[in-house]
Amino acid sequence: MTDIMQRKPYPLGGHAEDGKVRFSFVSKASSCGILLFDRTTGKAIKKIPFLPEERVGNIHCKTVENIDPAKMTYQFYEEGRIVPDERARAFPGSFRYGRARSPEMMKAGFLTEAFDWEGDRAPRIPYEKALVYCLHVRGFTRHASSNVRNRGTFAGIQEKLPYLKEIGVTTLELQPAYEFLEVPMAEKHSGQPSGPAAEAETGEKKLNYWGYTKGYYYAPKAAYAASDDPSRELKSLVKALHENGMELVMQFYFPNEVKRCELPEILRFWVLEYHVDGFHLMGENMPADLLAADDALADTKLWYYHFQTDAVYGPGEQPCYPHVAEYNDAWCYDMRRYLKGDDGMLNSVLYHMRHIPEKAGSIHYLTNYSGFTLADLVSYDYKHNEANGEENRDGNDYNCSWNCGEEGPTRRLKVRKLREKQMRNAMCLLLLSQSTPLIFMGDEFGNSQKGNNNPYCQDNAVAWLDWSCAEKNVELLDFWKRLVEFRREHAILRPGRELRMMDDLACGYPDLSYHGQNAWRPQTESYFRHIGILLCGKYAAADEKEERLLYVAMNMHWESHELALPRPPRGTCWELAFSTEAEESGKKIGAVREDEVFVRRIAPRSIAVYVSAPVPGQRYGKRKQNR
Repeated sequence: MTDIMQRKPYPLGGHAEDGKVRFSFVSKASSCGILLFDRTTGKAIKKIPFLPEERVGNIHCKTVENIDPAKMTYQFYEEGRIVPDERARAFPGSFRYGRARSPEMMKAGFLTEAFDWEGDRAPRIPYEKALVYCLHVRGFTRHASSNVRNRGTFAGIQEKLPYLKEIGVTTLELQPAYEFLEVPMAEKHSGQPSGPAAEAETGEKKLNYWGYTKGYYYAPKAAYAASDDPSRELKSLVKALHENGMELVMQFYFPNEVKRCELPEILRFWVLEYHVDGFHLMGENMPADLLAADDALADTKLWYYHFQTDAVYGPGEQPCYPHVAEYNDAWCYDMRRYLKGDDGMLNSVLYHMRHIPEKAGSIHYLTNYSGFTLADLVSYDYKHNEANGEENRDGNDYNCSWNCGEEGPTRRLKVRKLREKQMRNAMCLLLLSQSTPLIFMGDEFGNSQKGNNNPYCQDNAVAWLDWSCAEKNVELLDFWKRLVEFRREHAILRPGRELRMMDDLACGYPDLSYHGQNAWRPQTESYFRHIGILLCGKYAAADEKEERLLYVAMNMHWESHELALPRPPRGTCWELAFSTEAEESGKKIGAVREDEVFVRRIAPRSIAVYVSAPVPGQRYGKRKQNR
């Protein structure tokens, strides 16, 4: 009888070791084994059963000698049924996107070629310095307007890295990019046909464009590769990202049928094999705190709805690199309601704009892969998902959107101008909040999905990013770039911890304060939609430029309102940095007379940002503020 220590059931799947190949297969069946195939011809080579003494619990394990893993593929079988290896590291072959695959086609292979990482190191970007860009690998560059050689692939993303750096992105978040079946395998029933033709006839199966289904969690998606080596192509992308000081976070969706005990092994594999920088965990009943406490993942970003940080780091312990972050819709819907002018939102908005969890990050966003794009958020009151074939019953009815006066595309100049301003307002809310901003692909230049808020089955121009919008809406894109640069220049907009609303430095100004029609007196009753936010740069200053005061004047009411600006330090005045209304930036106001009160009328549905700047010919004052 084989010694139990020689069976080596873990890791699961097929693995080449010292000129041999070890197989481990999970099955409760008594009759099961391995099928070997020639990698080039696909012809069957050998059928090898697992023996009763080669079983440990429900794991059947065997070491096979005298085979070349570079020249063969394999599958498992149980009780006469073919079972693709769920833990396979690769599926060699050419898989065209959108084509149905049977179990017989899913032959697993091995990672036999070494990849030269050339001393690659993870950037480990802290949350306060990160700007996240969520994208679908295929949809990002599949459209002909992307002007890349390798459309819809990992290589296509790599071609777009200069653009992503230009718009300030530090962190890419990929929708599922591990192997999954975008066309589900049809179940064969007695007397019924199966396969793509039957699916088209019955209408029961749809293309899973997004990929939120049980997957093959150890292999990159072959159809997302321009070459016949998806592993090398994804590694090249990660390496290029790191060379540019950027990082990669991957979404992993785990339905309840996936055993939670295997999740640590899956995440560790992607960190060690692909140098992935983080994971967005998706699914119910996730052991998020357990995964976050895994020592091998201690410097890997992990995103989920919520973490018990005391359970992750220990009570009273302050981690040197907080790697977990909250990722939920609370910020999104409150900000959408404020953007469209709902009452009773100010207190929630102010909380969201300053909130950073203790010992953790927070990812905030107005739009994401599900729901309206930013352009559609200001163009549609209702979802328009008719193309999905479900009579518009799918998707979320709670969108908190506003069409600005007319549903869908319009020629009315007044409506179009208001929509443009609302998108600029949305960008300000996103980048002037103190946690980590995330933008969905194309929102920086107004990409539209024609009102579809659930394009999960749309592998076409509805869900593909139309890059021609970057030229059509170049002013919006330029505004985004200016905002990103402004956020980068002012560290007080991205503090490492939540601001305390106190004058800890005894400099005359708290780190954060709120103002209404009178300075230092905020008005946050339910019927107010305007507020002034003062941020003191001294609390995050690394140089003199960052010591400036920032004043964010927000008014989402349909009428103009007055807001008071506190008196800036001696020798300085308020300078308009930018406004979502058509105002000239660089305009200076006030600040020579010490008893002067500065009141600005803020235009309807607009945001204006002022910066304290030296009065021409005077030095920046160091005197404490006298309130």
